[in-house]
Amino acid sequence: MSLSSHQSARMKNDEWLTPPSILTTLGSFDLDPCSPINRPWPTATTHYTKQDNGLTKPWFGRVWLNPPFGQEAKKWFKKMAEHNNGIALIPARTETHLFFEFIWDKASAILFLKGRPRFYTVDGKAAPFNSGAPICLVAYGQQNAVLLKQSSLGFCVCCK
Repeated sequence: MSLSSHQSARMKNDEWLTPPSILTTLGSFDLDPCSPINRPWPTATTHYTKQDNGLTKPWFGRVWLNPPFGQEAKKWFKKMAEHNNGIALIPARTETHLFFEFIWDKASAILFLKGRPRFYTVDGKAAPFNSGAPICLVAYGQQNAVLLKQSSLGFCVCCK
């Protein structure tokens, strides 16, 4: 995932991995369309990497989405909203066009994570600093909304 200019300058990198504790809490996923080429742990049963271009491939089953941040995220959230089955991770910038176009009216629930998580590098090491911004998980589909509500990861808000 690429971080936008609002994040810490220390996090300017193309690939930051979701903490495994978050993934474990959310259960198994069928597809990760934004997976790094080299990954220390699986995020789903099937992985599309940058080389595969997950935007051009078919999405199926329950999707885990940790997309590139910034303007690029809109394309990924458009496809996730259309797919409507999965959980996505994004900075909690609730005032943005992306939130108004693809999250507030289309998502089933939003969970605001407690604190600022530490992401991981592709070699499996935790970053020595936190995300630099609040992060949220966005559920598409009622079953995914229920999982967010039942987790202890943060505060959950229902959207529809």
